[in-house]
Amino acid sequence: MNAKQIIIGGKSTTPLTVNRLGYGTMRLTGEGIWGEPANRAEALQILKQCISSGLNFIDTADYYGDDVTNRLIAEALHPYPAGLVICTKVGGARKPDKSWIPFNRPEDLRSSIDNNLRTLKLEQLPLVHFRVIAGSDVPFKESMAAMFELQKEGKIAHVGVSNVSVAELEAAMHMGPVATVENMYGHGQRTSLNMVHGGENRGGEEVLSICEQNGIPLVPYFSLVQSMPKQDDRILTIAKKYNATMVQVNLAWLLHRSPWILPIPGTSSLQHFEENLLAADIELSEEDMLFLN
Repeated sequence: MNAKQIIIGGKSTTPLTVNRLGYGTMRLTGEGIWGEPANRAEALQILKQCISSGLNFIDTADYYGDDVTNRLIAEALHPYPAGLVICTKVGGARKPDKSWIPFNRPEDLRSSIDNNLRTLKLEQLPLVHFRVIAGSDVPFKESMAAMFELQKEGKIAHVGVSNVSVAELEAAMHMGPVATVENMYGHGQRTSLNMVHGGENRGGEEVLSICEQNGIPLVPYFSLVQSMPKQDDRILTIAKKYNATMVQVNLAWLLHRSPWILPIPGTSSLQHFEENLLAADIELSEEDMLFLN
């Protein structure tokens, strides 16, 4: 596998090959991940810049906004260029007070899939993550069974999971082909820092290890947000060495940490978007990685 590319659904008959730096759209929404972007023109320009820059993996969800990022993607990019993989998420919803709630009963998931198909103007969704959200009374396997049924119906090409524990990931893998895992992971959170549902580990090295053993890409979310509040002097040292920003070094670390990691840094700033792209050009040495680890 090309170190600058990654294969999604490699064991399927319709694998997807994408470049190993994607874009997450969550920050294109208004404050609190709600409403329209502060600068709509810049948001649309960033999405168009994804294509011109060679990014062909865009992460979204119909509960971003609510339903804002999907509409922005369609407005900026439809009809979509060949090879573009739009990855969306289901399993959650937003209440009028902007709170997050589980939306993961089989009928909920079907409704979300149909809504994503409509707003993204697609006949089939290339990749859909089932997102585990705290507070649900629906068994995980019941939700996953619905996801794989929707895949059999042709509404989803590849099924992934998000915010899963090790046990949930293994359970999903026994039920059907899991194409990707979208969990919290980054230089600043490689252990059990994302703890919900009785202290289960929903991030960290063990999930990455399972992904590597099974050829499943790990799509890390919040890899920058969670790592930046506490300045790591090691990151700062490497940033000075390469005349780079700390954000760029965090992204470079992810790209070097494992060939199965597909970072999706998000931003609402075109300048920051272009800076993030430069992270792919940073070649960290073995000594650098040992130092950072």
